[in-house]
Amino acid sequence: MSVAASSNMNMKFLYAGIAIALLIAIAAPFLASPDPDGLESAAGSIVEESKLAGMEESAPFVESPMPDYSIEGQGKMGEVAAVVAGTILVLGISFVLGKAAKKN
Repeated sequence: MSVAASSNMNMKFLYAGIAIALLIAIAAPFLASPDPDGLESAAGSIVEESKLAGMEESAPFVESPMPDYSIEGQGKMGEVAAVVAGTILVLGISFVLGKAAKKN
Protein backbone atom coordinates (compact mmCIF):
# COMPACT_ATOMS: atom_id res chain seq x y z
CA MET A 1 0.00 0.00 0.00
CA SER A 2 1.38 3.40 -0.94
CA VAL A 3 1.77 6.30 1.46
CA ALA A 4 -0.83 8.33 -0.45
CA ALA A 5 -3.41 5.51 -0.23
CA SER A 6 -2.70 5.07 3.47
CA SER A 7 -3.08 8.79 4.09
CA ASN A 8 -6.34 8.86 2.10
CA MET A 9 -7.70 5.94 4.14
CA ASN A 10 -6.69 7.69 7.38
CA MET A 11 -8.52 10.85 6.32
CA LYS A 12 -11.67 8.86 5.48
CA PHE A 13 -11.45 7.22 8.90
CA LEU A 14 -11.04 10.65 10.53
CA TYR A 15 -14.02 12.11 8.68
CA ALA A 16 -16.15 9.09 9.56
CA GLY A 17 -15.20 9.49 13.23
CA ILE A 18 -16.09 13.19 13.19
CA ALA A 19 -19.43 12.43 11.51
CA ILE A 20 -20.24 9.74 14.09
CA ALA A 21 -19.29 12.08 16.96
CA LEU A 22 -21.57 14.80 15.58
CA LEU A 23 -24.44 12.34 15.05
CA ILE A 24 -24.13 11.20 18.66
CA ALA A 25 -24.00 14.85 19.78
CA ILE A 26 -27.22 15.60 17.89
CA ALA A 27 -29.02 12.50 19.19
CA ALA A 28 -27.80 12.74 22.81
CA PRO A 29 -30.34 15.31 24.11
CA PHE A 30 -33.20 13.19 22.82
CA LEU A 31 -31.82 9.91 24.20
CA ALA A 32 -30.49 11.11 27.58
CA SER A 33 -32.32 10.09 30.74
CA PRO A 34 -33.74 12.86 32.94
CA ASP A 35 -32.98 10.73 36.03
CA PRO A 36 -29.78 11.32 38.02
CA ASP A 37 -26.74 9.67 36.52
CA GLY A 38 -24.61 7.02 38.15
CA LEU A 39 -22.19 9.56 39.60
CA GLU A 40 -24.96 11.48 41.36
CA SER A 41 -26.60 8.35 42.74
CA ALA A 42 -23.20 6.99 43.88
CA ALA A 43 -22.42 10.27 45.62
CA GLY A 44 -25.86 10.16 47.26
CA SER A 45 -25.10 6.76 48.77
CA ILE A 46 -21.63 7.76 50.03
CA VAL A 47 -21.95 11.42 51.10
CA GLU A 48 -24.49 12.70 53.60
CA GLU A 49 -27.51 14.45 52.06
CA SER A 50 -26.81 17.68 53.99
CA LYS A 51 -23.26 17.87 52.59
CA LEU A 52 -24.52 17.24 49.04
CA ALA A 53 -27.08 20.03 49.40
CA GLY A 54 -24.34 22.38 50.59
CA MET A 55 -22.14 21.46 47.63
CA GLU A 56 -24.96 22.10 45.17
CA GLU A 57 -25.70 25.51 46.71
CA SER A 58 -22.09 26.71 46.72
CA ALA A 59 -20.93 29.01 43.94
CA PRO A 60 -18.85 27.34 41.24
CA PHE A 61 -15.17 28.23 40.84
CA VAL A 62 -15.76 29.00 37.15
CA GLU A 63 -19.22 29.66 35.71
CA SER A 64 -20.17 27.32 32.88
CA PRO A 65 -20.89 29.00 29.53
CA MET A 66 -23.62 26.41 28.85
CA PRO A 67 -24.89 25.02 32.17
CA ASP A 68 -26.64 21.64 32.05
CA TYR A 69 -25.53 21.17 28.43
CA SER A 70 -28.06 23.67 27.11
CA ILE A 71 -28.52 27.20 25.89
CA GLU A 72 -31.10 28.84 28.11
CA GLY A 73 -34.47 29.49 26.54
CA GLN A 74 -33.84 27.36 23.45
CA GLY A 75 -35.34 24.03 24.59
CA LYS A 76 -34.10 20.86 22.89
CA MET A 77 -32.46 22.80 20.06
CA GLY A 78 -30.40 24.68 22.66
CA GLU A 79 -29.30 21.35 24.10
CA VAL A 80 -28.35 20.08 20.64
CA ALA A 81 -26.44 23.30 19.87
CA ALA A 82 -24.58 23.14 23.20
CA VAL A 83 -23.55 19.51 22.78
CA VAL A 84 -22.53 20.01 19.13
CA ALA A 85 -20.53 23.12 20.06
CA GLY A 86 -18.81 21.22 22.87
CA THR A 87 -18.04 18.31 20.55
CA ILE A 88 -16.55 20.61 17.91
CA LEU A 89 -14.54 22.43 20.58
CA VAL A 90 -13.08 19.18 21.95
CA LEU A 91 -12.31 17.94 18.43
CA GLY A 92 -10.58 21.25 17.66
CA ILE A 93 -8.51 21.17 20.84
CA SER A 94 -7.56 17.55 20.13
CA PHE A 95 -6.50 18.48 16.60
CA VAL A 96 -4.33 21.38 17.82
CA LEU A 97 -2.72 19.26 20.54
CA GLY A 98 -2.11 16.46 18.05
CA LYS A 99 -0.40 18.84 15.64
CA ALA A 100 1.71 20.26 18.48
CA ALA A 101 2.71 16.78 19.64
CA LYS A 102 3.60 15.74 16.10
CA LYS A 103 6.04 18.68 15.77
CA ASN A 104 7.93 17.58 18.89
